[in-house]
Amino acid sequence: MSKNRILIVEDDRSLADVLDYNLRQDGYETVVALNGQDGLNQAKLKTPDLVVLDLMLPVVDGLEICRRLRADPVTRQMLVLMLTAKAEETDQVAGFSVGADDYVTKPFSVKVLLERIRALLRRRQGESQHDEVIVSQGILIDRERHRCTAGDQPLDLTPSEFGLLETLLRQPGRVFSRSELIDSALGGDSLVLERTIDVHIRALRKKMGGYAELVETVRGIGYRLRDPASSE
Repeated sequence: MSKNRILIVEDDRSLADVLDYNLRQDGYETVVALNGQDGLNQAKLKTPDLVVLDLMLPVVDGLEICRRLRADPVTRQMLVLMLTAKAEETDQVAGFSVGADDYVTKPFSVKVLLERIRALLRRRQGESQHDEVIVSQGILIDRERHRCTAGDQPLDLTPSEFGLLETLLRQPGRVFSRSELIDSALGGDSLVLERTIDVHIRALRKKMGGYAELVETVRGIGYRLRDPASSE
């Protein structure tokens, strides 16, 4: 079984070395980039399974890197864990809004970081345990090909948006609280603010175009996919 490959994009050489050593000790293959442009280049060249990404980087900052990763067909499905000293709630929301899958603030515990990485990879690997194709009301999700369409038009979704839509699509009409969506779509090990679910939902609706109204807000609780029976 091949090792998961992790790209570390961190301009602090000593911290990059610590991350590199501990990830290798934990059984991962690693690649290190010390500035944002090299990080983008390595992401395309090495196609890692997961990127540990600092935000405050020379040449290209972490938010812009994440935007570019999500915009490129070669890199859009890579898991992205932001590791940064920017600890304000607004910073975390900004990180998730550009497609981050998890957000860890400095200073941090190496053991906790390793567990968060394992959790993200488990979530990705566990996706194959469900039905491969789900269809409801013109929306199709193909898990095996990681493809989603709305009215036969492809949707360019981040992994988190894909997980949210899949969760809603599996049980149309069921109301999911924000905490349930974090557990089901983003993984119970993710330490995600409940309000960041709203950021993901807004981005998802924007991409769904004319199908956006299928994702309904249930005030004071959370979200649901419109029940097909209600439109008959």
